[in-house]
Amino acid sequence: MLNRYIKVIDWYIIRKYLGTFVFTIAIFVVVIVVFDVSEKLDNFLKANVTLNQIIFQYYAGSIPFYIDMLSPLINFLAVIFFTAKMANQTEIVPILSGGASFNRFLRPYFVCATLIFTISLFADLYLIPFTNKLKITFENSYVVLDDPTKSDVHIQLDKHTFVYMQSFDGNTRTGYQFTMEKFNGDTMTQKLTSASIAYDSLKNVWSIRGYDVRYINGMREKMIHGEKKDTVLDMKPADFVLHNNIYTAMSMRELNTNITKESIRGTGVLNDMLFEKYYRFVHPLSAFVLTLIGVSLSSRKVRGGVGLPLGIGFFLCFAYIVVDRFANVFSLKGGMPPIIAVFIPNLIFGLLGYYLLRKAPK
Repeated sequence: MLNRYIKVIDWYIIRKYLGTFVFTIAIFVVVIVVFDVSEKLDNFLKANVTLNQIIFQYYAGSIPFYIDMLSPLINFLAVIFFTAKMANQTEIVPILSGGASFNRFLRPYFVCATLIFTISLFADLYLIPFTNKLKITFENSYVVLDDPTKSDVHIQLDKHTFVYMQSFDGNTRTGYQFTMEKFNGDTMTQKLTSASIAYDSLKNVWSIRGYDVRYINGMREKMIHGEKKDTVLDMKPADFVLHNNIYTAMSMRELNTNITKESIRGTGVLNDMLFEKYYRFVHPLSAFVLTLIGVSLSSRKVRGGVGLPLGIGFFLCFAYIVVDRFANVFSLKGGMPPIIAVFIPNLIFGLLGYYLLRKAPK
């Protein structure tokens, strides 16, 4: 049944496509791991990390991350390389001269692109968040030496409750200069101030120490002072500690839950979460876009062999990375809606692919 739609020449292209793609990924992973080990070896030695932790925690989490991040560009270069080689060896001309249209010639390429898209989508939604959790947990414990503590944090816990913390010590789980205000509409009804607040992980409560509570009822006010008070608040120590790429380690369920909370709290990271959510769905689409560009660009025989197409391919890879990073910055810092920002690279390069398809040999 399958052979009815996929002919011998299709299997030939599919084997070349997937073989070149897998081999190129393997080469890149080896190079990345070698450079990464040389860069972080001092951190590993200072932290007395075991070889088992390095292999089965850090690199078990890092390698899938690197593969997922680089797979669109490696896919692009692999397509350009073997297609340009086929064109240079005059293998494409007989296919098109035999009556096959260029769109028919693209079929095996898009079969492979669909396979890569499916694997990438599954990885982005389910596998990469799990492996990123291994990687980020290791980095935050043994590699990252900078102080990750947030300062001057404002959080809205619900429609009526707002809290402020001037600083937070992640080691002792203690916050300083804590303020909690409660409102009824636009009117403040209660304000609590405290020099310190600490999280009790055994009881899952916050212990407020040396506090003053001001109750406001119209023109009447009442002040109460206390030494210690345990209370349950909808916040965790993690809300006051900042780690890089923490959202990439969240499952889709965790991400959606945190997006719902953040839409109420308004601590300024909602766009980060939304961008990460949409990126997981849109990022795999690059397999189709870059495959189209790669085939259209390299299917014509040119002087100099595969050198010129590969050179253009490297330039376009650099351009894709720049556009992708700019879209990220515009979303997080420039106010651009994340749903638009994640589509910008694929939209721009999709239009380029369509133009190159129109100019490709027929």
